[in-house]
Amino acid sequence: MWPRAGINCSLGLLRASRTAHSVWRGSTLRNFHTSYPLAHGEYEHKDPKSPDEVVNITYIDRNGKHNPIRGKVGDNVLYLAHRFGIDLEGACEASLACSTCHVIVDDEHFDLLEDPKEAEEDMLDLAPGLTTTSRLGCQIILEKKHEGMVLRLPAITRNFYVDGHVPKPH
Repeated sequence: MWPRAGINCSLGLLRASRTAHSVWRGSTLRNFHTSYPLAHGEYEHKDPKSPDEVVNITYIDRNGKHNPIRGKVGDNVLYLAHRFGIDLEGACEASLACSTCHVIVDDEHFDLLEDPKEAEEDMLDLAPGLTTTSRLGCQIILEKKHEGMVLRLPAITRNFYVDGHVPKPH
């Protein structure tokens, strides 16, 4: 299967390439392309392809510093924070098993977000510093309507080391 999908091994690394395929379905020739899927957070490490994709948001860190970030439609708020060095942990890597990516959304944009799933609400119950506009960053996917959204990091989180050491994202 792998050789057909355009995967090549070089120096022991798995590399992907976009490959064109043609398949006959009855008397019709159908063309399609395949490419290797992106890993967690890899999409957020790509810049917007056009100005129409840009979504500007601001993270306010625990010290009150405003960090304006140029994201794009489809970015996950947790992985976008990792890309730009914002101290938003995400210990469970967006699997809805912790609350370390807890953010507080500004009132103006909170109602524009999709309603949280029950699993997210369960994890938010464990988050210290919970507010009425709290959400998990791993569950916020940017859309154009989120332009100008402000996300404040809570003063504390349960998973950071006591001595101030900040773990690096995986």
